[in-house]
Amino acid sequence: MSAEEIEAPQEHWSSGLGFILASIGAAVGIGNIWRFSTVVGQNGGGAFFIPFLLAVFLIAFPLMVIEIKAGRALAADVVTAFEKVHRHLSKAGWLLIAVGFVVLSYYLVITGWTLAFVFFSLIGTDGRFASFTAGYLPVLFFIISALLTGGVVALGVKEGIERVTRRLIPISFFILIGLAIYAATLPGFREGLAFFFTPDFSVLAEPTLWAAAFGQSFFSLSVGTGILLTYGSYLRRSVPIARSAVYITIADLFVAILAGLIIFPIVFTFGFSPAMGAELTFTILPEAFALIPFGALIGFLFFLLLFFSALTATVSMIEMPLASLIARKGLSRKKASLALTGGVIAIGLPSALSYSAMNLTLGGIPVLDLLDETAGSFGLPLTALIMAVAFGWILDPHQLREKGGLKGFIPHLFLWICRYLIPPVLVVTMILLAVGMFRG
Repeated sequence: MSAEEIEAPQEHWSSGLGFILASIGAAVGIGNIWRFSTVVGQNGGGAFFIPFLLAVFLIAFPLMVIEIKAGRALAADVVTAFEKVHRHLSKAGWLLIAVGFVVLSYYLVITGWTLAFVFFSLIGTDGRFASFTAGYLPVLFFIISALLTGGVVALGVKEGIERVTRRLIPISFFILIGLAIYAATLPGFREGLAFFFTPDFSVLAEPTLWAAAFGQSFFSLSVGTGILLTYGSYLRRSVPIARSAVYITIADLFVAILAGLIIFPIVFTFGFSPAMGAELTFTILPEAFALIPFGALIGFLFFLLLFFSALTATVSMIEMPLASLIARKGLSRKKASLALTGGVIAIGLPSALSYSAMNLTLGGIPVLDLLDETAGSFGLPLTALIMAVAFGWILDPHQLREKGGLKGFIPHLFLWICRYLIPPVLVVTMILLAVGMFRG
């Protein structure tokens, strides 16, 4: 089936606000709350902001604008969009889907953890991570999260994705602000604030810091994955893309900063190490919640926030391959959703079992950690590089101008960045990440 024979998506967002909220939901996942604070803690605190903000505004944001504009211009799923760019690029589209699907498979496992801890906080039971992973509850909650995600996308763009994000995003922001206000009352607030915002300029000479910052910028904004390309294909011509991208980026950074203002005061209040990594969220913080005033309520709200953020992200991640299944295979939305839900459960099962009584590992490394270090850290810059080359060099700029609305100096500057700046930066980033993985 050629690209010309495949019809453009019939579904659209009901409004620009619906698109913005859905895109914020895609960007503001647990990567902004759990992963961002972890990366900051492991890379010198405030010093991380310098390369991270440079990465966001010089690299990730311009590519975001180009990706969304290309999505609207091509009006197709990821595979068909790449095929429209060049008939031999459909394999590149399938590669983006494959990387995103692998990331989704273990991301849903972590989503299941957040749902489990919401449940533990609500009923007041033992919420220690070691106890949780001693049995097979992680597998159960992983499957529940996958079914919820598949159920949302089965309802459609307007009735499923947009309706859910319109409700969950405002609630999440409300919870986030409330938790940040509460964190300001803790004894470790000033120390946490100092760690979070005071840069240690000496660590800026570390290449791994820059690699981590650029990798996190793409992970955080969901840029270069094909998600925003898919969401852009549902976008009407009247919606201003650059302005929408600004709102998405600001919301994303706002959440990341507020998350740090919540987590680091708790860390320093109880004398924990800010560089503890993923263990901090699911092991240390529950213990801290048990010791602070209103801890049960705070713990419930914190993990509810994590779950809502994770769910809106997983919905966006599964919508990308779903759109391609509908367009390329002629499946109905419900059948495609059912097939993908079953597929992601099968692929994600080893990751779920790696943090269970089975303790499944490869080379002594939990499967989930191995996938995060490869597909999560290395795969996303690779897909972003493919997208930058495809849309910066191969796609006819006329299509971006006429159908994507690429007009004016700034958008053309972004296209220049997409051509000449982003590819070499991403190549260097992947080399540094590969070196770091090899040394590790």
